[in-house]
Amino acid sequence: MDIEEGTPPQRLRALPSRLTNQAALVANRIVDRALAEAGARRYHYALLAASEEYGPSSQAALGRRTGIDRSDMVATVNDLAERRLLERAPDPEDRRRNIISITAAGRRELAHLDELLAAAQEDFLAPLGAADRRTLTDLLTRLVDHHRAEQGWTTPGPTSRTG
Repeated sequence: MDIEEGTPPQRLRALPSRLTNQAALVANRIVDRALAEAGARRYHYALLAASEEYGPSSQAALGRRTGIDRSDMVATVNDLAERRLLERAPDPEDRRRNIISITAAGRRELAHLDELLAAAQEDFLAPLGAADRRTLTDLLTRLVDHHRAEQGWTTPGPTSRTG
């Protein structure tokens, strides 16, 4: 038998779940590398995107919208606040809670990260034409939405990562 040493068994190569995982690993590496160019991580992008889209929100609401765990949320908000990309202010209705808002600098950074991620998506999807890209996105969305509904998730899954 003349099989390349790194070739997995056919049973593994035929499993959609394994192929999806392998593609996700490649996509994550490409996205992480693109974000690193700007000194950012996926959590940074997720928080900036959610803050821009939903407006001022509590840390808890942002965590639910992005799937970022509470323990990671504080550190990520602290990091972005230190860089003046997000602002944290006490909630006037409940002083124990913080309201997080994106700053003008945060909007500029988000636009820059959008450009980097668009290039990363192009890199990841390079072997696919436009129709295949739309089909892949549709199929993956249907899978995620189905399993999210089946599990009763209202936000990204418990091990969700952005990008």
